[in-house]
Amino acid sequence: MENKLKVLVTGASRGIGRSICERLDADGYEVIGIARNRPADWPEHMRFHSADLSDRNIVKETLARVAEAGPFYGLVNNVGFVPIGTLENVDTLELQRAIALNVEVDILCAQALLGGMRSLGSGRIVNISSRAALGKAGRTLYSMTKAGVIGMTRTWALELAVDGITVNAIAPGPIATEFFQSANDQNDEATRKLLAGIPVGRIGQPRDVAHTAAYLIDPRCGFVTGQTHYVCGGITVGAA
Repeated sequence: MENKLKVLVTGASRGIGRSICERLDADGYEVIGIARNRPADWPEHMRFHSADLSDRNIVKETLARVAEAGPFYGLVNNVGFVPIGTLENVDTLELQRAIALNVEVDILCAQALLGGMRSLGSGRIVNISSRAALGKAGRTLYSMTKAGVIGMTRTWALELAVDGITVNAIAPGPIATEFFQSANDQNDEATRKLLAGIPVGRIGQPRDVAHTAAYLIDPRCGFVTGQTHYVCGGITVGAA
């Protein structure tokens, strides 16, 4: 690409977000990452903004600075929070944090970059949901907010289609990240059963999600919008 298209990725410091940044950078986009802390090994040629994305005011201030470097063509809403607890143990005090990181920050980022996408006459928004949106024991708040992301995706797709902006969601299944390991006890029988039941016979890797994001971000992917792409090794098929 002669004039690099700008793409913003939230939760960019590690795991799926980091892998998406690396893939889009390799594909020739100008990638800008946002996360709480800049990794020591973050590439010098990629810009990075350190911000606590659970703080509404900090998010707005950071996005205002980011948008000044626009217009942005792409947005990957990846940052997330996984509250854990069966129904009787759900801490509703975590509800606002779950909404802030899994839903609200997606809205704020889209609002901040929307004007630039419209000025370009095209754009791509990719929201990272989760297979847990279909239901997972111990994930009341997480499944609720990630299901909400899918609903937002479908609504935004309808609203923004006239502007040449596509909006799609990716719903990863088990992916080998610190995020997954911290939320799923590797010695727990339910986790072992989950991993053993993956039809393709392996746990997913961050690059599996990054490949999907690259497809949905591609300028040639203009006839796909409002969709949720499950990157789950076939678990959702088995569950059906």
